[in-house]
Amino acid sequence: MTRVSDFVDEKRLWDRHMAIAEHGKTGNGGVNRQALTDHDRAARAQLAGWAHARGFEVLIDEAANMHIRREGWEQGAPVVLSGSHLDTQPTGGNFDGVFGVLAAFEVLEALEDGGIRTRRPVEAVVWTNEEGVRFAPGCTGSMVFAGVAPVGDLADARAPDGARLGDELEKTIATTPHAKRRKAGLPLAGYVEAHIEQGPRLEAEGLTIGAVTGIQGGASYEITVTGEEGHAGTVPLSLRRDAMRSAMAIVQGLYGLMADPDDIVKFTIGRFQAHPGSPNTIPGKVVFTLDFRHPDAAVFNARADAIEAVCREQAGPCGVSVFTRHRNQPSVFPGEVVAMIEQAARDLDLPVMAMPSGAAHDAQLIAPLCPSGMLFVPCLKGISHSESERAQPADLAAGARVLADTLAAMANA
Repeated sequence: MTRVSDFVDEKRLWDRHMAIAEHGKTGNGGVNRQALTDHDRAARAQLAGWAHARGFEVLIDEAANMHIRREGWEQGAPVVLSGSHLDTQPTGGNFDGVFGVLAAFEVLEALEDGGIRTRRPVEAVVWTNEEGVRFAPGCTGSMVFAGVAPVGDLADARAPDGARLGDELEKTIATTPHAKRRKAGLPLAGYVEAHIEQGPRLEAEGLTIGAVTGIQGGASYEITVTGEEGHAGTVPLSLRRDAMRSAMAIVQGLYGLMADPDDIVKFTIGRFQAHPGSPNTIPGKVVFTLDFRHPDAAVFNARADAIEAVCREQAGPCGVSVFTRHRNQPSVFPGEVVAMIEQAARDLDLPVMAMPSGAAHDAQLIAPLCPSGMLFVPCLKGISHSESERAQPADLAAGARVLADTLAAMANA
């Protein structure tokens, strides 16, 4: 029996990764291709060019999510969707997100090369601003697609360079060649996202495929502590409204809240900035970010709900505000989708294990819309969000083959 996976081309898939890696390359083996920058737009344009060369339709919505469509034979059938993102961390790697996009596109090419028709249309998607580095919150594109927030509610977000999200979206839409405009959101029959693991388990256990069972809940906050500036040499400590001192007390209180003897809680203070930033001025404002994750919904919600109260209790003489950048509940993928991925791997004689995802992904936003899942392939030493991120061509091709057969099964169900 002919399988779509038979037509996955390992060299073509690898070459496409290396071509996309040229956009925003740092010179240290990685990339800085942040969302809605010229590098991001150039990578999108290259992918759109490959799609047009194969005769696929390219569509784009108001969140600049770019879809590449291969038609099915049943008119009006809901879409089987797969993809990820092209934006990266400031010192990112060549595979996080990109693999999911290019694996989905490789499935379209494999279907075309094999002359294989599907009942439902199959689309590859590039989600906008998954990383959330330049604009908060992350997963902007999938959030809009899923109806969690309209573009208008997010459009005024500002990048550190002052750029406005709404303006950058329109610029990206305008510079996407020959793409047809589409409204965000459409009926879906299924969604599967391929990704590098971003962890060490598959490599450590000598396995090729991870069938992802779910994604732990994640929340991100920006906390602003407001005090009063003053001269470092003249204001007595007892009279100060020192934003730094209050911020440090808040951080200690938050570490206490997040203490976990089982070491399951993930808690990170990732950015910490004092203003005005002068060595001899008492800080009048401190801004820091907090990232919190947990797989159990009860634990996740209890601790997330307590964050603002802890901040206020520890603020002392200073004011404090807590802005929620995003808060995504834990996701559990349907057992039948996990089983489809496992079966596709076994049919290809690829060692597979069921496993959860510690990192957030666009799939978390799409999961409420349709039967959804993810598959992982190994990455070297589990390193990701780093210029040292590496993956092997054979593993990427294996993941694309499993994805191909899984999507084909969904598209013909």
